[in-house]
Amino acid sequence: MKKTLIIAFILVVVCLGLRFILGGSEDTWICDNGQWVKHGNPSQAMPEESCGELVVCTMDAKLCSDGAYVSRLAPNCDFAVCPKEDLIQVDSPKANEIISSPLTISGQARGYWFFEASFPIKIFDANGNLLATAIAQAQSDWMTEDFVPFSAELEFVSPSTEEGVLVLEKDNPSGLSENDNEIKIPVLFNKETRKINLYYYNVDKDKDNSGNVKCSADGLVAVEREIALTQTPIQDAIKLLLEGKITEEEKSQGISSEYPLAGFSLKGALLKDGDLTLEFIDSQGKTTGGSCRVGILWSQIEATAKQFSEVDQVKFLPEDIFQP
Repeated sequence: MKKTLIIAFILVVVCLGLRFILGGSEDTWICDNGQWVKHGNPSQAMPEESCGELVVCTMDAKLCSDGAYVSRLAPNCDFAVCPKEDLIQVDSPKANEIISSPLTISGQARGYWFFEASFPIKIFDANGNLLATAIAQAQSDWMTEDFVPFSAELEFVSPSTEEGVLVLEKDNPSGLSENDNEIKIPVLFNKETRKINLYYYNVDKDKDNSGNVKCSADGLVAVEREIALTQTPIQDAIKLLLEGKITEEEKSQGISSEYPLAGFSLKGALLKDGDLTLEFIDSQGKTTGGSCRVGILWSQIEATAKQFSEVDQVKFLPEDIFQP
């Protein structure tokens, strides 16, 4: 008996809670078909026609500009409103669309999203680095609270990351933070690639007639790789070399490398009149050692850099790096 009373009490509490959430100050009733409906006049009996038929919406979803999805809502089965859809609607590009430069951006925004018929657009890579900016222009009178079509052209340098973010900012001439607003659209970059060579080492190719290791560039072996098409292919190739990634098949062919080296990385590069200066960080002094070892380390980088036709000579900084 006591257990039955406890269960009954819990059911009453649950029903009152649902009534409070769904009905507020109005009475909320549950129909035989499981629907909840509000009955605004608790002094009257609820008409039977208030229940009606159970509405079941299709389970499809709509992709919003910010990458979120919204579903359909009963009773009309319209899609729920996307975040900021009442302020700005982007037709192109769609969220997670593969893009390339130049990029056309179009849609419509409320007139107060503009100032002097424009607003700024920015694009970032996945690391938060700003790639480029552009200005969206209103395509009709912007002095209104209605939606106004806009368009923009954005040119950007292809980044090293596969993902990025397109940011459409509300123009804010006041500079006040409370007037800031923006919509962020996740995008994917069209990764054009180019083939390059990385130079590793095979000791069996670096022996004299007596079988002695010569510790020379004769032991260098070119292995083909693909890198993203960027404006810094030389740096990209050297950074990939320093990662020291060799396939199992290449290892079976005797190819090896002492890269990667702990604390060793490329800091920067400068190419002028055929002279390439590479600046490195060697925080743990891993580039020192025997003359054979450091000579091979040097040769790997030099050969990888000189495959590019614009490089005639390679210099290293600090000057005492790769010293026996």
